[in-house]
Parts: sequence; structure tokens; C-alpha cells
Amino acid sequence: MTGDFAVRYTDSARDDLLRLFDFLLDRAQTVEDFDAAQLAIDTITTEVEGHLGRAPFIFRKAAQSPFLRELVIPFRSAGCVVLYEIEDGSTINILLVRHQLEDDYH
Repeated sequence: MTGDFAVRYTDSARDDLLRLFDFLLDRAQTVEDFDAAQLAIDTITTEVEGHLGRAPFIFRKAAQSPFLRELVIPFRSAGCVVLYEIEDGSTINILLVRHQLEDDYH
């Protein structure tokens, strides 16, 4: 943990990271693209654990609830959105991760 909040990934969010990695690998055309796929996953986990561990309330609300929020992580020409829930005063649950180029990105 890098801050005051523990960051936990739901099973669905873990599956999203694996699916996202596969999505980026499928789009890869060069060796650099393969490296970028791993870098994207590393960037997501670093951003999530660093920012949300310290200050989860500063990111935008995703619904009426002040506890359901989104972290937008820019990466190269696109980025990812991480949906998370502030469970209590010490725990953040990562609910899903989506790449902006995926078909179901909203």
C-alpha cells in the first residue's frame, strides 16, 4: 500500500487487466507495440495504487453515489478508465478497467 487506503482488485477487474493485455497484444504490429502492452498494464497498476491509495475522493464521480468514481489514465494516443468504489475509510475496490479503444468503452 502506498497511501492511507488499501487498493483491492475484484476478480472482474483482474480479468479486465488480462483481457486488456490481450487486446493490446492483438493490436501489436511491432516489437515496440508488445513492449507498450506491458508498459500500459504497469502504468495502470502504478497509477491506481499510487493515486487511489492516497486520495481517492479527488477523481470524478461515476454515479450519484460519492463513493463510485472513475480514474482516467492517459496512455499514448488513448487511455484507460478505471471504475472504483470507496468501500470505507481504508479500502478501495477496483471494479473494472476499460481501454478507450475497446468496443464497449463508454
